Amino acid sequence: MRGSFPLRYALFTLVLAVFTYLYGLDSRFAPKNGDEYPYMHIVRMTADSGNWLPLQSQMDGIKNTKPPLIFWQGIASTGWASDWSLANLRWPSVLYTGLTAFCLFLAVRRFSGKTQTGFLAALIWLSFFASYRYGRPFLTDPPEVFWLSLPFLALLYWGKSAFESKFFFPVLAGICFGLALFAKSFAYIAPASLALGLYYWHWRKWNLPQTLIHDLYKLVFIVVLALGIFALWFVLDPQPEAVWREFVLGENAAKFAARTSHYLLDLVRGGDSIWMLLITTLANAGLLTFVLITTLIQCWHERRFLSAAEVLLLLLIATFFVVFSLPSQRSGRYLLPVMPAFAALIALHWERLPLWGFRIALLLQILVLAILLWLGLNLQTSNFMGEVGSWSYHPVHWIFMATALVMVLTGLIKKAQCKTLALVGCFLTYCALTSSLAPLEGQLGRFSAQTMAQVHGKDVWIPCDYRAKDEEYRLLLPGAQLHGYLAKDAGDVATLTKTYPLVAVHSPLGVAPSICESCQMVGQRMEMRSRHSDEEIKAMLLGRIGEHLFVTEYLVATPVSNADLLNVKDVCR
Repeated sequence: MRGSFPLRYALFTLVLAVFTYLYGLDSRFAPKNGDEYPYMHIVRMTADSGNWLPLQSQMDGIKNTKPPLIFWQGIASTGWASDWSLANLRWPSVLYTGLTAFCLFLAVRRFSGKTQTGFLAALIWLSFFASYRYGRPFLTDPPEVFWLSLPFLALLYWGKSAFESKFFFPVLAGICFGLALFAKSFAYIAPASLALGLYYWHWRKWNLPQTLIHDLYKLVFIVVLALGIFALWFVLDPQPEAVWREFVLGENAAKFAARTSHYLLDLVRGGDSIWMLLITTLANAGLLTFVLITTLIQCWHERRFLSAAEVLLLLLIATFFVVFSLPSQRSGRYLLPVMPAFAALIALHWERLPLWGFRIALLLQILVLAILLWLGLNLQTSNFMGEVGSWSYHPVHWIFMATALVMVLTGLIKKAQCKTLALVGCFLTYCALTSSLAPLEGQLGRFSAQTMAQVHGKDVWIPCDYRAKDEEYRLLLPGAQLHGYLAKDAGDVATLTKTYPLVAVHSPLGVAPSICESCQMVGQRMEMRSRHSDEEIKAMLLGRIGEHLFVTEYLVATPVSNADLLNVKDVCR
């Protein structure tokens, strides 16, 4: 364990990485994708039905949006929605992410012959922002990445015995790919099988006849087995025609339709172009994006001297990139399964990589930490909250922020520790982000127990800016019957209190809303706003952060009757 990443650093970074992924796991403000809310809704509705299938949903056009494995996972981890919490929904995702990192460590350690390189590969992958953002929330990505990666990592680990296997490895690969399809989409069989075919072709020294003779039947068997596992959805679901219509045609085939003007024009320009796919794929590395770029540049310069493992990793990346450039909807999220391969390449080239990519990573970390420190000091020292409460941090927060900033600055100054501290700094930055929002996770951002008891079982209207946003409010008001109205109207207190019997309204901090004489304040909490005008952004940059970044959310009971609202559309649906 010599070199720029000795054992003591590896163990420290590993402990820090585990803590980072577990810290704030139940946070409403954890980096995530908005799909988590619809997934939560489908789990809750399906669990309430008492049956595994068919999947249930109250959302228009969103029911069979993904195969059932992810929803069954949520049903199991929450005990049929009886123990409903973000932590219970998310911990299987963290487990999948941890298993992927562990398998990546084993494979890279085996083919590189260095424990140091194995540790690096696993930790680099965990340090990617995409791994952190999509590897913790209740999403399809963690199981998809694990099951798709496992066969390729197995080939790198076992080498000849796996390539020459006539039964065991094809069965393993077929089951793994099948579970990946059952968790995300049957479409992944295309890049997965093509990449596996290229692996076999490379193993046969690019001899096509030998590959067809010795390996074609294995590929056919793997594809048939994988698709057979996915096809169980149609067999088990009592409404297979809905699965075909909503998932196969609506969720997958529709992704080949022209997005704006024309398929070929969309391919080379606009937000769904192949160039945007390239940028967003590299950006999956987050703070280490430029480290990844330097690695790819070095791979190109050394292309005639690459090892067999490096060639296989690049084949996997190139195959997924080419295949997912074909749909008209192109997203770097589709290439999450190849991010472990990128991490392995960085680890293999670690000692020879130039420092400038790591220094850019450290500068970005310093920028983020400095912004968070400035925001935290501004929020704690300014008097902007009125009667809501006080924004205050535990002293440990300030100690952590100072330590993180010192460590990152040290990496920028000291050449010998630059690479290691750039890696460590990624995890420190993620922890700092979570810690900076900690006050909003406590009493400030939640209704009191008395308020929750008072509205239990009652109809409450809440602001919605995303489908199934009410699933977040179910964590804040458990037991309430929630209905959504447009979030842009949340500040129109007069209209809302004349329309709904029990409604959540927004008011600037320190300014109590003006309500009718017969209306009653039931409860209040602090909420972070998600959309701001140009003037508000300028004001926040000048230091008036709390005034525009947050609002007070009041629950107001009014004399309005429920009868006229029975047929009003719920905008959360």
